Order: sequence, then structure tokens, then C-alpha cells
Amino acid sequence: MQPDLLSRERQSQIRLRLEAEGRVIAADLARAFSVSEDTVRRDLRELAAAGHCTRVYGGALRREAAMPMAARLREKPERKAALAQALVPLFQPGMLVFLDVGSTNLAVARAIPSGLSLTVATHAPVIAAALAERTDLTLILIGGRVSPAIGAALGGPAEREAARLVPDICILGACGIDAAGGVSAQDHDDASFKRLIAERSASVASAATSDKLGTRAPFSVLPPGGLDHLAVEADAPEADLAALAEAGIGLIRARRPAAK
Repeated sequence: MQPDLLSRERQSQIRLRLEAEGRVIAADLARAFSVSEDTVRRDLRELAAAGHCTRVYGGALRREAAMPMAARLREKPERKAALAQALVPLFQPGMLVFLDVGSTNLAVARAIPSGLSLTVATHAPVIAAALAERTDLTLILIGGRVSPAIGAALGGPAEREAARLVPDICILGACGIDAAGGVSAQDHDDASFKRLIAERSASVASAATSDKLGTRAPFSVLPPGGLDHLAVEADAPEADLAALAEAGIGLIRARRPAAK
């Protein structure tokens, strides 16, 4: 019984780390628990099977994609606002901007300054609602079946509408960003939509909280070279940033959020 008890204890500690940090790395856990990486990978498989995390290359992510959008919006609002402000200088007057689904991209929508005469397209109703009363821009809402888990219209009808657009810039949501694997998503249909709109955009940018750096979700969206700009947090790990810069991604470091 002792091995089972130890396994339960490890998995409890792993769940606490996932809740606090958003991701775990198998090699780090193996060192922390003084066990083999195979043992940690078995723990992660069992946690993923129980719905407590999503396995990714080298570790696991908290199951944020399964959380309702309202819950995701409550997480790290100051950090997401700082990332949004870092992307604002990429917008130029008269652009067609596509805002992909995501709580950070909702912060981007709220940060768009007046006077740019932008056309903003999105398939995320919550982002459209944030911009619906803006008279200084043109809003396009892509329709179709809305996925409650993702918070956006996905599938054939949404993709056909999006295929008529040629955005000047796409602000892409990402579940994982890795220097070798590029941008990835946790949902198959979400990844398919992201690939389509990114391929049709003249420029592609994203913003990522530090827990997403160095991780890969199950479905590939873009290779590293497909992302032109990436906004990162002020305290993002330097090792992750160096690898991303070497992959050719232009990094934009956000300001540190004001202390409360």
C-alpha cells in the first residue's frame, strides 16, 4: 500500500502546483520528489485521465480550456492588462484586426485606443460585446456554433466566414508556446480555426502569460516562424525568452503590473 500512498501524495502536490502556477515540468517534478521522470509521467497520465490536467510535451497544463470564460477572466487580470498594453503599439490607423478568442485578447479589446479607425473582427461573443458600443471602429462578428468551453464560434460556418477576411494583423490566442513546437491549442476545432485565420493574416501576434511558455498543447497551430510578435510578462523566464528569440519571434516585454 505504501507505493500507492506515495503516489497519491505526489499527485496531490502536483495538483497544488498546477493550481498555483498553471503548468508543471516533468523533469522539475522528478527532482523535487526524488523519483524518475517515468514515475512522474505516470502520475501526470493518471491526473490527466481524471480530468485534473492536460498532458503537454515535457509536463502538463492546468485544465484552463475546460474552464468557463467567466472563470478565465478572473485569473491574473493585472498581468493580462499589461500584456494587452504591450500589443497596442502594433495597431496602425485603418487596419483590419482579428482578435482571436481568449481572456488576454479581451483585455486587448478593452485596451484599443480611440482615433485609429480600426475594423475589428472576432468570433468570440464576449470580445464583440466589449466593443459593441464603440462608434470609433467597425466591428465584425463571425457567426456559427459557439463552443461553451472555448467561448467562440467554431466549425465549418465560422471558418467559411473567416476565410473571406484578409486581416492586417491577427492577435492569436495560444494554449502553449514553445520554441521548437510553436503555437498550440488544446482543442482540435479551435486549432483549426486559429490556423486558418493566422494563414490569412499579414502579421500574427500573440500574448502569453509565463505559465504557457515552453509548453505544447495537443494540437499544433503554427510553427515558431509563423509568429511575428509575442508579448511576454516582465518577469518571464529568461531561458524561455532566449529560446523564443532564437526561433525568430519578436519579443515585446510588458510592463510590470503595479503592486496592489
